[in-house]
Amino acid sequence: MKHVSILVPQGTISVVNVAGSYQMLSWVNEFLQQSGGKPLFDIHLVGMDDRKGSHKGLFSVHHNLTIEKVQKTDLIIIPAIHESYMKSLEDNQPFIPWLLDRYGEGSEIASLCISSFFLASTGLLDGKPCSTHWQSAPMFRELFPNVIMTDECIVTDSGGIYTSGGAYAFTNLIIYLIEKFAGRELAILAAKGFMIDIDRNSQTPFMIFKGQKTHQDTCILKAQELIEQNYADKISVEELSNAVALNRRTFERRFKKATSNTVLEYHQRVKIEAAKKEFEKGYKTVNEVMFDAGYTDPKAFREVFKKYTEMTPFDYMVKYKREAFSA
Repeated sequence: MKHVSILVPQGTISVVNVAGSYQMLSWVNEFLQQSGGKPLFDIHLVGMDDRKGSHKGLFSVHHNLTIEKVQKTDLIIIPAIHESYMKSLEDNQPFIPWLLDRYGEGSEIASLCISSFFLASTGLLDGKPCSTHWQSAPMFRELFPNVIMTDECIVTDSGGIYTSGGAYAFTNLIIYLIEKFAGRELAILAAKGFMIDIDRNSQTPFMIFKGQKTHQDTCILKAQELIEQNYADKISVEELSNAVALNRRTFERRFKKATSNTVLEYHQRVKIEAAKKEFEKGYKTVNEVMFDAGYTDPKAFREVFKKYTEMTPFDYMVKYKREAFSA
């Protein structure tokens, strides 16, 4: 059997992450037993100490083991911790040496959604690809520059460490783990039973681009505002650099550092975000939206749109326009 430790950190955690992971892995056990086999997963909720579970809010979660009693485990699952990064780190410090010891002895670790912040604080993600909720990716990049942030990914797998994208993307990671430990056939059955798209591999279609504005570079903030207020116009890098009184080379370097995008990428993403909002309203044709976003070439618009959403403009319009919800 595979010993699974689902952590119950202190603070406000994702009860859905805990309960969902437990339920899906338990389903595998039940299916195997009903088929005449033996259960595969020995699942435990593991807390830091004898304090009663987690939490603030409507629901609480209670663990049945403490870390001092778990010296060997095959898989550790860390649910999202909905506290500030520093507070979650302070409240759950004893987990860190335990995680390092278990990983060093062969345990695999899966972080769900924004628990990637806590896992990254151990250093175990350095040099490895990692995903998290797309909204938290800019902050993650600032805090952990040695981690390879791939926020477009639903699941990452490197060196026995797994991460998932945001919110309910954790279900895709659990299905991935079921496939790894129990095989493709059982993973497909679980995906069908829980109605999960088994091969969904990107959270890009769900991302909303707001621009990185937590930096303190006032010149770049001004340039961002100029782009956002005039996104449908042709704006050259030279015009922007002149507007903020910087030479072009310095401007491009500071813009990329502050926003994690080149000037062209930023302009494109602002255009595409505006187009997405128009498609969601459902009142305009693809061509009308294209022209409003400042494009005149349908092929170019389609290519840029697909680059940032992994969907064609038409497919996006059909999927999200208002009429789709009233059908």
